[in-house]
Amino acid sequence: MVKTLKHKIRNIFITGLLVTLPLMITFFFIRVLFRMIDSLLGPTVNNLLSTMGLNFIIPGIGFILTFLIIFAVGLASTNVIGRKLLERFEIFLDNIPMVKSIYSGAKQVIHTIATAKKAAFSRVVLVQFPKNGMYSIGFITSEAQGEVQHVTKEDVINVFVPTVPNPTTGFFLMVPRGDIISLNMSIEDGIKLIMSGGIVTPAYNNDKNLSPQISSAVNAPKQG
Repeated sequence: MVKTLKHKIRNIFITGLLVTLPLMITFFFIRVLFRMIDSLLGPTVNNLLSTMGLNFIIPGIGFILTFLIIFAVGLASTNVIGRKLLERFEIFLDNIPMVKSIYSGAKQVIHTIATAKKAAFSRVVLVQFPKNGMYSIGFITSEAQGEVQHVTKEDVINVFVPTVPNPTTGFFLMVPRGDIISLNMSIEDGIKLIMSGGIVTPAYNNDKNLSPQISSAVNAPKQG
């Protein structure tokens, strides 16, 4: 019962996150533009307004309200009425030229990351990129076929190296199998590592039986 409730709450929160993140990114860009214009007279007006009210701070209230708003949006998005209201709101945003391009782009990025099939990647690897001596996290997609293998006369592996902060774009590399260092971390942990810019580092099991160098990187068992 408790496990089912936790799972339901988690799904509702994730749904709310998928809805609110594009809005938050859109709001961020609009806010930057607004602040540039507002900086002409804004500080003078704000200082004048601040003398007319009470100013106090409640520690942590911003975090609590943000969490509740995300959860509330997720809860609303799981029912028919909420979805209809969200569709109407998105239609409204689509009619605003600048907001439309920012929101649709942000929504596409978030949903691509959230709904991406892990099967598209078979392993997390290290490749020396953009030059020798510098390593980048990449994902093996497949083994190169046909002309590429013939022309290079190498056993070449297709590797996708995502960019930050938009991991839906990146670099497509064809790397000789011998130059690929296969990692033991899961695909999910690899995505977290990249998305966080290295802040979120997955736990490492320093087991000597797990070799980081795997010659058959493509055919190794998939990790999830």
